Parts: sequence; structure tokens; C-alpha cells
Amino acid sequence: MKRNWISTTLVASKCAAAVALLASGNAFAVSDYLVTACRPNLLVVADAKARKVVKSIEIPNTALGSSPTGVVVSKDGKVAYVIHNRWESVSGIDLESGKEVFRADLSTADIRAKAPFAIDLSPDGKELAVYVNPTRMLPGEYKVEDPYIAIYDTSAGVHAEPAKKFAAPRRVTTLAYSPDYKRLYTFSWDMLVLDPKTGELIGKHPWRSWKRPNFGEPDTLAVWPQWDTSNVFATPYYVQRTDKKEGEPGSLRAGIWTLDLVTDKVAFKDFEDASVVLFSTAINPVRKNEAYTVYTQLTKTDLNTGKMKRVDLNHTYYDVNVSTDGKELYIGGTQGEIAVYDSQSLKRLGAILMPKNADQVLSSLRLVRK
Repeated sequence: MKRNWISTTLVASKCAAAVALLASGNAFAVSDYLVTACRPNLLVVADAKARKVVKSIEIPNTALGSSPTGVVVSKDGKVAYVIHNRWESVSGIDLESGKEVFRADLSTADIRAKAPFAIDLSPDGKELAVYVNPTRMLPGEYKVEDPYIAIYDTSAGVHAEPAKKFAAPRRVTTLAYSPDYKRLYTFSWDMLVLDPKTGELIGKHPWRSWKRPNFGEPDTLAVWPQWDTSNVFATPYYVQRTDKKEGEPGSLRAGIWTLDLVTDKVAFKDFEDASVVLFSTAINPVRKNEAYTVYTQLTKTDLNTGKMKRVDLNHTYYDVNVSTDGKELYIGGTQGEIAVYDSQSLKRLGAILMPKNADQVLSSLRLVRK
């Protein structure tokens, strides 16, 4: 009887402790993880809060003289898809085992096909969209063929072929599914809106065709996907004022253009004369009026007022992402570190060092919570 009483008491106390842990939110704690790629063949997973790399995986069968670029991670954080092999292959890597579970080799014996940057995963993780530029290799010439968006079934294994292809314009730098799978955004000369099931053009947000009194055609570089926590596509832009002479103060303006992937709503703000180089932008998921832009400096901009705060960086950085609680910024895309900054003060908080100081070059810096 005494043993039974002790046993019952122990079970009861363990159950009480488990309930307490659940109530405190610590039983199944989740964290922000960063996923990036490094030259020449590494896929890297880092614990953002712990400031350390927790997994480094070699991408198999790739050209070591080139760099991985576009990266997208499944919502559950289990598989990362990366463009590599001189931009001619896409691999899906199981982040737990390190095993290659998906592979699409884009080139064939007579076609050299490249996927420069644009890649995205459908919200349910079942489809992978990749923008492809093919060139036919003829005996005496190269014949440039029409680009397309290849849609792959992610369960197709390591010899995947496109399940379907959508016609696409040239110069596509970004693909982005809406969270409800109703739109596939395709950023080219304009932000095109495609039906993700058929590839039919169902809408357009003007960019090259953007008309404003006294403003010319805006220019941008939008190759880094940074909407993981906010569901807002954002990019800096430069635009010439046509009512001012070239070189005159105020003649060249800089701003931020945003597209809410949930609501399909566009907003923009010209916030300064073009005085510094702006590479890429991310939006705070908690304070969505705050945008962060990087290159040689880190800039915080209030999209409502245009008010800015800016700090110098220790070297160039190409891309930025924001923690799910909106408190921290993670900037990377070049050299061998991901720098961590406070989103309010822009104070440097630390850094996450890549294995053997491996260079991230042009790779995406993605964030997943698991």
C-alpha cells in the first residue's frame, strides 16, 4: 500500500508539473531559426536567439566554383529548397537528416537553363515554383528561348520534372505565393499577378508602367525574399523627378514600395533624396509602419511619416529579416556572419558566425519558427 501511495503521489506530482509547464508556455518552446546558404556548397541553419549555427549541410552534386542563391523553407521548417550548381539545379534538403529529398536539374543535353533568384513554395508546401531562363545550345550558336515558371510537385523525389509550366516575361526577380494560394506574384517590369493553378494573368500592379505627375520610371533591385514574418513584400526604389534638372537637389528620390501578400494592397513612400545605396527591405511584423533597409548602412523608416534612423555597418550586407516578435533584426547575404541588431535602437546585439567564415554571397536569408 505504501509503495502504491508513493507511486500515485509521484505520478500526480509529475502531472502537476507538466500542467504547470504547459501553462507557462515552456513545455513545447519554439524559436526563430535562420536558414541561409554559403559558398561553395553549404546550407546553414542557425538558432537566432542562441546566436549560433546548429546545422551545416553540404549540398550534394554541385559546382564548387559558384554560389547557392535563392532559398525557401517549408512552413514546418523541415525542408529547405535551394538554387545551386551554377543556378542550374534546385535541391530540397531535409534539415534534420541532411538528406537530399528533392532535386530538379534544369539543364539537359541541348538546353542550358538557369534559375537566377526567383523561387517560392506554395502555402501547403506541395508545389515549388521556379523561374527558369533556357538557352538552346546549337552547334554554331546559342539560341535564347522564352523563359517560364516551372511548377514542381515537391514529392517528386530527386529526379523531378515540372508538373506544369507557365509563360513568363523576362527579368523576373521574385516569385511569391499569397498565403491563401489565390495569387502567384511575379515581379518583372511590373508586379504581375498570376493564377497559381493555371498561370493566367489575373492582375497587375504597375511598376515600369507606374505613372505619377512629375516622376519618371522607378528603378529597383528586388532579388531577396524577406516577407517571412510580415507577409509584406517590400523593396526600395529610386525615381527621377521630371520637373527638376538632373543633379539638382531633390531631383532623384528614394522610397519604399510595399505589397501586402494577404490583402493584395500596395503602398509606397518617397522618404529622402537619393543619398545612399539601398539594397533590400523588410517590414516589422508587429509594427508594420517600420521598414528596415540595408547595404553599407542600416536604416529604419517610418512609412507613415518618412522619419528615419540610420547607423553605419561594419561591412556591406545585402538582406535583412525580422524576428517574429519584431524585436530583432538579422542582416546577412555577404561575408561570414549574420549580424543581429535591435529593431528599435538599431544597436548591434551580436553576430552569428558561419562555419569557417564561409561567404553567404547573394543567398537568401530566410526565417522559420519551429
